[in-house]
Amino acid sequence: MLLGVDFDNTIVCYDQAFHAAAVRNGLVPPETPVVKNAVRDYLRQCNREDDWTELQGFVYGAGMEEAQPFPGALEFFTRCRERRVPACIISHKTRYPFLGPKYDLHTAARAWLIHRGLDGDHVFLELTKAAKLQRIAVTGCTHFIDDLPEFLAEPAFPPAVERILFDPNNQLADTQFHRVTSWNQIQQLLGL
Repeated sequence: MLLGVDFDNTIVCYDQAFHAAAVRNGLVPPETPVVKNAVRDYLRQCNREDDWTELQGFVYGAGMEEAQPFPGALEFFTRCRERRVPACIISHKTRYPFLGPKYDLHTAARAWLIHRGLDGDHVFLELTKAAKLQRIAVTGCTHFIDDLPEFLAEPAFPPAVERILFDPNNQLADTQFHRVTSWNQIQQLLGL
């Protein structure tokens, strides 16, 4: 078994970070739900797509340390180490934001991981979706955990890899893949 895990919105929960940054900068009212997508939806309803894009650059860059791991994510990796189950992080992440200051998003992600004891030789931040798919194949993942059903459904996704859809808000009805709503469920599914 070799487990591959996506980074953004799978290991890292950005709800609090997006809400705090948006309120601090006067982009959303404080009563906006503390959910990343609620912040996005509010800004889009106000025709402020550029503000949303710039906010993403900030949160994934300078504001990355405000992001928290999903409950159970760090314990999952500890359990993998204890059980000698190899796990790697494979993510599609641009190097710099599309708008706003030029934060190095890879450096911010690695710093977040180091601070939580997860960085090492098994972290791959790929610049394109195609490179992420290739990395999943090359590393020999037997299972891959991701929050995006459209990514798991990619025609180029390595067919032998068992796909696990992480749906922490229990909003996706996709039954094509194993669907889990928590890291405890992932642990149970994989027998860890």
